[in-house]
Amino acid sequence: MNVYESKPIAELVKGNSYVGRGIVLGKTPDGKKACSAYFIMGRSANSRNRIFAKRDGAIFTEPFDVSKVEDPSLIIYAAIREHENKLVVTNGDQTDTIYEGLKNGETFAQALTKREFEPDAPNFTPRISGMITFADDDFSYEMSILKSADAEGTACNRYTFSYPSLAGLGHFIHTYICDGNPIPTFCGEPERVALTDDIDEFTDSLWNALDADNKISLYVRYTDIATGIADERMINKNK
Repeated sequence: MNVYESKPIAELVKGNSYVGRGIVLGKTPDGKKACSAYFIMGRSANSRNRIFAKRDGAIFTEPFDVSKVEDPSLIIYAAIREHENKLVVTNGDQTDTIYEGLKNGETFAQALTKREFEPDAPNFTPRISGMITFADDDFSYEMSILKSADAEGTACNRYTFSYPSLAGLGHFIHTYICDGNPIPTFCGEPERVALTDDIDEFTDSLWNALDADNKISLYVRYTDIATGIADERMINKNK
């Protein structure tokens, strides 16, 4: 087993009907751009009734059909926000927790001590988060997962991973291993991903590999490290 092997993103999700929500962060092979990606999937009608939308520089999940919203508490949130030299990506409203924490001088990990996994028994969906920090003509990134310590949701395990940016390498963290009842949560370290220089190639490979019935939306951003200019792609299954 090669512990340093990096696989294309399509290989990590293809054939898996439900990896849930996922975050990818890393650096393109040419060393010039920071890759950030976030996707959502859903099994219920309530979860599937969503789109990504950009407002005020942030990316939000929003209802596709407002009249069909059953419970917005865990499905409607700001997924991506920027604060100074930092880009925050998460699968829930902990985006705002991190954002407010940064404004108050807290670190990524410190801000997340205020949160835990989602209260959706029996799944207890993990909260996954990522943050890119740009500095000195380069960047580093962190990832976090907050997950239930047991099947009853009596306590929260907290894991934070910190990475230097290496050309061609990304890391992928997602909420679930696969479909199930209850749904088994992600285990271990974020998976190593072989990135591409072409944003369209990466976006298409990820979107096409996600399960056709359960995928909902995908957002990909390639940020030029030297200029800060971002190239973005957004795909919504609901149009």
